[in-house]
Amino acid sequence: MFQVGELVVYGSTGVCRVEDIAGLDQPGGDRGKRYYLLDPLWQDGVIYAPVDGGKVPMRPVMSREEAEDLIDRMPDIPAAACRGGTAQALAQQYQSAVKDGGHQALIEMMKAIHRKRGLAEAKNRRLGLVDERYMKQAERLLYGELATALEIPYDGVEGYIAARLEGAAESAG
Repeated sequence: MFQVGELVVYGSTGVCRVEDIAGLDQPGGDRGKRYYLLDPLWQDGVIYAPVDGGKVPMRPVMSREEAEDLIDRMPDIPAAACRGGTAQALAQQYQSAVKDGGHQALIEMMKAIHRKRGLAEAKNRRLGLVDERYMKQAERLLYGELATALEIPYDGVEGYIAARLEGAAESAG
């Protein structure tokens, strides 16, 4: 059970702070059931999540060491193969990666979309809307958790990753 004040990753919402644990006093609510009152850090809103589990996974935020290890492994994580012949099929593939919530799946998807962006720009074209939307969602999820774990501003995550990988490449070479 999570405690009030604790930071958790809630499904595809991302990092949330547990603000309270209480019953839900609203019509239609199960009066005996307890809920976490979650406040998302990187978006607006309030979430009521059942304490006894539900359909949406909830886990602790990764540690600083886990975040640094993940960043160090990023160059070795391959880009996902984009199998979507249609926008709908592509959206389903991306949604599966986001729903999985795993760091590896998010990085694989982000690398694939980044590669697609480069190919589109080489042809003076824009990246598709499905790709743009899921890239933003993956960045929000991954960068939000990394910012929290590393205790740095969200806007500084991309630079932190680049600097850490550059430093690793220089020390290896």
